[in-house]
Amino acid sequence: MQKVRITVKKITRYDDLIKEYENPMEHACAMQVGQVFIANGWEKPAGFCDSAWDSVSPFVMALAHGAEDFYDGWMKNPRSAMISCNDGFRPVSFLLETLEEPAE
Repeated sequence: MQKVRITVKKITRYDDLIKEYENPMEHACAMQVGQVFIANGWEKPAGFCDSAWDSVSPFVMALAHGAEDFYDGWMKNPRSAMISCNDGFRPVSFLLETLEEPAE
């Protein structure tokens, strides 16, 4: 199984939606742009958001097992994916990249 690097690329915040619909939260998201995590298959990296893991883990698992070219050429690097978490108030975009060639 290959390791997958997860890099926080962008954090968006929709204050209008938060004000209108969300109950107050003190620590809704602790991610920071540029933060890097290394995943080993289904093992969630330490410190990675549970909700974000629910969104990215199927792609991490696929990449870890050698999947490439999601959606027929969507990404310039076929061994990568750009996935956002499912937080509709402050979505975080993650770049997932396979780190190793498969062992033979």
